[in-house]
Amino acid sequence: MAFTRVTGKHRRPGRMHRGTARAAGVAALTTTGVVGSLAPSALAAGPAAQQTGLTPVVALGDEAAAQVEAQAAAQHEAAREAARAAAREAAEEAARERAAEAAREAEERAAREAERKRLNTFVSPIAGSYVSTGYLSGGAVWSSGSHTGVDFHAASGTPVLSVGLGTVVEAGWGGAYGNQVVIKMHDGTYTQYGHLSAVVVSVGQQVTPGQRIGVSGATGNVTGAHLHFEVRTTAEYGSDIDPVAYLRAHGVNL
Repeated sequence: MAFTRVTGKHRRPGRMHRGTARAAGVAALTTTGVVGSLAPSALAAGPAAQQTGLTPVVALGDEAAAQVEAQAAAQHEAAREAARAAAREAAEEAARERAAEAAREAEERAAREAERKRLNTFVSPIAGSYVSTGYLSGGAVWSSGSHTGVDFHAASGTPVLSVGLGTVVEAGWGGAYGNQVVIKMHDGTYTQYGHLSAVVVSVGQQVTPGQRIGVSGATGNVTGAHLHFEVRTTAEYGSDIDPVAYLRAHGVNL
């Protein structure tokens, strides 16, 4: 007995049939809206990524980050340069201050040295004068029999100067010496200025080299106006030494 096949049953569909079925399925999906809902997402995932602008945003973010980093580096370098400039300025200011301080110290040292030299300087008691009667000259005019000092030629009213730095220990009338000034010098010796017409210093006053202490005259035991100048090793009469040698030993040219 021959078996016969029922047409269309248990047969694999042909190509045309499969294509027709697929088309029908797609048509059905389109009709139900499934394809419409999938198209923007699953079916168009690739092309949609480029259309969202995501890649440009990422690129812009990298560029901005690079700019921020560059700005930060520039600001950091500017800060470091400002710090270096401030350090240089501070160092220069310190150097200027040290130089100014050194200059002030040098000026002060020079001033002190100049003052020391001035105070250690000796001058003649009568500027531009000369010795008219020498030390130890003999004669009856002197009670001791000889001249215990020297006489400087000086018209009445001529300024009389302290020969050096010292302190006034006598100022006023001195008997045969007339108006006189006695000064204890800084080296411990005593200088005497006699026959003055006026005294312009007082006891206890410190005097400096070349300072005016009085004016010459003819008071006391004299025959005319002049300055009697005497140097003693103590305050006592009789301790006299050569006044010219004393002045010359202190740099005075006579």
